[in-house]
Amino acid sequence: MSVSRAPPPPSTSHLAIPPSSTSTPSSSASSPLATPNSTALPPPSPVKISMQEHFAINVCPGPILPIPQISDFFPRFHDYPCTPPPPREKKILKEETFNGETGGGYKDGERRGDNDGDREEVFDSDDDDTYLGTLEFSLLFDQENNCLHCTIHKAKGLKAMDSNGLADPYVKLHLLPGASKANKLRTKTLKNTLNPVWNETLVYHGITAADMTTKTLRLCVCDMDRLGRNEFIGEVRVALKKLKEGESKRYNMGLERIAQNKETNNQLVEQGALVAEEERGRILVSLCYNTEKGCLLVGIIRCAHLAAMDSNGYSDPFVKIILQPDMGKKSKCKTSVKKKTLNPEFNEEFSYEVSLDQLAKKTLEISVWDYDLGMSNDFIGGVELGINASGQRLRHWFECLKNKGKKVEYWHTLTQQGAPSSDKPD
Repeated sequence: MSVSRAPPPPSTSHLAIPPSSTSTPSSSASSPLATPNSTALPPPSPVKISMQEHFAINVCPGPILPIPQISDFFPRFHDYPCTPPPPREKKILKEETFNGETGGGYKDGERRGDNDGDREEVFDSDDDDTYLGTLEFSLLFDQENNCLHCTIHKAKGLKAMDSNGLADPYVKLHLLPGASKANKLRTKTLKNTLNPVWNETLVYHGITAADMTTKTLRLCVCDMDRLGRNEFIGEVRVALKKLKEGESKRYNMGLERIAQNKETNNQLVEQGALVAEEERGRILVSLCYNTEKGCLLVGIIRCAHLAAMDSNGYSDPFVKIILQPDMGKKSKCKTSVKKKTLNPEFNEEFSYEVSLDQLAKKTLEISVWDYDLGMSNDFIGGVELGINASGQRLRHWFECLKNKGKKVEYWHTLTQQGAPSSDKPD
């Protein structure tokens, strides 16, 4: 006797679907499990579940989250200004703490603050928005030569600024207050890297001990873009008063986006304006009286932080020297012109044949000018050395007369009042 069976369920579904009610009464009566006294139950209605619902139930136990857009990771690709997404909320889990007290739980990598303000600062910060990378550098102040050596070692984990997920970083240095092209230094640019290694030393000349107590060094990491404007990544600032003379100090600091308010900017502008009014730059001069030849040797070594006189933010400086009272054409000397720079290096020496007795009564006028082709040269600043000088300028003159045959070097501040009285711009 043949027994009819229900067709097998379709292979495309993983749910067991009850057999259909196509079996005949003869087949149910012939089943060995059926008894004469049992009543035939109606077959259950089939449950139909679509394949999409089946996968949605097994794969998505919770609410479906929106997929991040590519513009969220590269906000500069927006054609219109947009506000950044709100920071993610970090949950605080309560847990058992010291002495059985209940306090706020902290995730891995988060440290408990000493007070509530520190705790809020930790949780309100967003790692994606605040972490811009770290910069490793070292500073050394050489008071004898009035130099500040800044060695830029490397950076780690910089924020990607280009579409390829990399950056072309370089480091730019400024001395605050009074940031300008005169005290701007920068490293070379390294291509396609987020962990650049420079190992490059930049030197500020003409830095005195007084500058170390008032100046702040600003180090900016930027991304170079040939097709557009260079982009700012982050910066760090170091107060130079914390740096000891002759001690090389190494720093490893996290980059920050320091947003200064208008009041702070106005203060920096006012301080920079005061500095610009008081001094026009600095010059390194060496004096030596040669007893064998009976002459004064004047060396113009270099200038630093000169005032910009041209529209491009630079100058074309040269130095003029006059020994007063005027001795004719022999008393006037001039260095070569250095093009487009505010920190020129001359290393030129001039000699004046004069006896030591006459030299004690004379005055050496040094002036720095900006060369202009076809126009009158612009006066940048000057300084006078002699018996009528005061302060460090008089000390420099006395040491030259006292230590015959010895070269004495001093840095002097250029002022607008130092213009030569008997000389015309040419």
